[in-house]
Formats: sequence, structure tokens, C-alpha cells
Amino acid sequence: MRILYLHQYFTFPDESGGTRSYDLAKRFIEKGIEVEVISATPNRSITTGGRWTVIRRDGITVNYIYLPYGNHMPYWKRSWTFLRFIWFSVFRLLALKGDIVLATSTPLTIGIPALIKKWIAATPFIFEVRDVWPEAVIAIGAIKNDGLKRLLYWLERLIYKNADAIIPLSIDMKKSIVTRYPDLSNKEIVTIENIAEINRFQHNYDPDKDAIVMELGFKPRFSIVYAGTFGRVNGISYVISLAEKILSIDPTIVFILIGDGAEKEDVRKLAESKGVLGTTVFIVDPVKKDDLPQWYFSADMGSSFVVDVKQLWANSANKFFDTLAAGRPILINYEGWQKQIIDHNNLGYVLSQDISDKDVKNFVTYTQNVELQIKQRKNAVQTATRLYALDVAVKKYLNVIRKICIGDNKQSVKYV
Repeated sequence: MRILYLHQYFTFPDESGGTRSYDLAKRFIEKGIEVEVISATPNRSITTGGRWTVIRRDGITVNYIYLPYGNHMPYWKRSWTFLRFIWFSVFRLLALKGDIVLATSTPLTIGIPALIKKWIAATPFIFEVRDVWPEAVIAIGAIKNDGLKRLLYWLERLIYKNADAIIPLSIDMKKSIVTRYPDLSNKEIVTIENIAEINRFQHNYDPDKDAIVMELGFKPRFSIVYAGTFGRVNGISYVISLAEKILSIDPTIVFILIGDGAEKEDVRKLAESKGVLGTTVFIVDPVKKDDLPQWYFSADMGSSFVVDVKQLWANSANKFFDTLAAGRPILINYEGWQKQIIDHNNLGYVLSQDISDKDVKNFVTYTQNVELQIKQRKNAVQTATRLYALDVAVKKYLNVIRKICIGDNKQSVKYV
């Protein structure tokens, strides 16, 4: 059997970014399934010679096309990159042979090549929903034109309707889909959350090294790591406001912000103006995924933040799962399914969007409760193993693929 994997931002562990697609692909290969990826790279050095460059690494064949992209780019420029990727990947996908296509967003437009492949070559496809797009971007005001909104919702419905299965990355995403499109209730819709890479985060670090000490030059009493994008939806200015309030109460609590994005310089300037930059807030350049375990090992807590928009509560950010895999409590500032998981399993701390003095004092008190944190560390690993381990995700995926391929009478599925 052969899976054609469409992921515009496919990354290997020695690169910066999420590795869900890599980890799934590797495990599929171990199950005897061939995997060929179609992706884009902002790095020209990877692409040499022709328009497409094909590499084979770790058993995975990856087709790269050079398309500069970054969160710092304006929306119109990013949209243009998406459109160009659609154009090139449609022809690439049609030229490749496979039993099934797995298309993973974002963006939503990643579903278009899979849709065309199905219409022309009768190849079934799975659509993986990493964000409720365009609902989320419309909610934050990134798209305001009514005509464009209608077009995107029409495209979303078209892709969902034609997909042989839909894989939302959280139960709240699934609720959003079936609530807005009740006619899809009979569709194969299976929630497979993001992956807690337990083996990577539990073993891929040096216990004799401290990444925080090496970067800061000292060991804080309590450290909170944020490893992700400085984007509009993340609202990292919230962290600066929180750090400013905490500074006057307990200057031994430190926030370490790792990553890049459109708002990184704004966050840096805000931190400097509030007097917390280099004091209780430290901003670090992006690190490759293989280096993140060392940071989490050195920290007391991981974190994930979003702006105050309800539609964003459905997110399934890597930061949440990386923190659990590393065996650290998680700090968030939103409600939804993650808050429920945290509360039910005693995994961390949930702050409100409005940072009151009482909230700050309570959180400072929490950081001093070592006994509770030790318990939450154990709970984090147990929850990650039980609900979000790679084996759990792969088992669910293979069940979905089995149903689709048997239904299409595919005789090449040897693992069923």
C-alpha cells in the first residue's frame, strides 16, 4: 500500500516545527506502508536543479518545491504562497501513484489537490483538520470580505463532503464541523489529537546539562517555557502583561519564549518597555525539535496561549502535547477541551484572559507548591501515554485507512 501525504510544512526532527506528519509517516512505514510526501520548503538550499527536488530520508520520500514562507509575511503574501503550492502540487500529485491521499491542513486549500486527485484518478482521500479554518481566521478578523468568507466556507464544505474521512485534531474541532455541517453526521469523522512524543521527550536530553542555565547564565526558582509561534492568534503580549504583574510579587519566576513569528519584535519591544526583558522574560530564537526536550527537562512548566477568541479554544497545539510528553505541568489561558483535560487529570494551571491581581497571587502561590507539581508531572506522562501516544494515534489512523480501502476493494492493503 502507498500513501501520498500532502503537508505543506512537513518537517524532520532536526528542523524547527511540529513533527506529527514525520512521526506518523515513520510508523506507517514500519507497518509496511510506503509513504511519499509532497511539501514546500522556504529553504532554497534544499531545492537544486529542477522545480521539484526529491529526497529520500528515514524511509520517507519527500517531494520539495521552493516557496518562501513565514509567519512574518502579510496575509495576502501567505495566501499567494498557498495558491502557488496548490497549483504545483496538483500536477505533482496527479503524476504520482498511490492508494490513498492524506491531506493535512493548514491551510484549508491543501484539500484542493486531494479533491482533484479523487475526481480525476478516483483516489480516496483523508482530510486532517489541524485548525477549524476558515472559522478561526474569520473570528480573529483576518478575513473581513463577505464574498471571500462565503467562498472559503463553500470550499470547506466541498472538501468535507468529498473526503472519505475527516480527522479533526480535537473533540472541539469535531463539534464545530458537525454543528456547522449537520449533513456530515454520517461521514467518517474520527478525532485523533496531536501526538505526545513521549519517547523523544523522555529520553532525548542530557540530565547533566541545563539549557536554561546555559542560555540565561543562572537558574531561576521557577521557569515557564513557551515554544511556538509569535503570531496574531497566540497573543504573546499576554505573557508580558503577566510577567509585569508577577515581577512586583515574585521576581524569581521567569518566562522563556522560544520561537519566531510576525509579532516577535513587537513582543520584544513591549517586554523592554515594561522592564521585564532580560529580567523575568527571555526571548530565544527557534530551536530544532530534537533540542526541545533539553529545554523542557530544564524547565518547571510548559505553556500555550491564544488571544481571547472562543473559536481558538479548539486548538490542538504541539506545545500542549510536548509539555505532557516531557512530564511537565502545562499553563494555558483559555477554556475548551484542554482546560477540561487539565482539570480532570490535574495536569497544570489555567489562567483567565483578564489577569487580575488575585489571579497573579494565586499563580505565584501555585509555583511554590512543589508537592503538587511533582504529582502533576507524573499525571502528565500518564495522561500522554494513555491518550496521546504515537501508538494510540497510529492505531486510530490504521482503522480509518482500513475502512476506506476495504470499502474500495483495495487488495494492496497487506497490513489489515
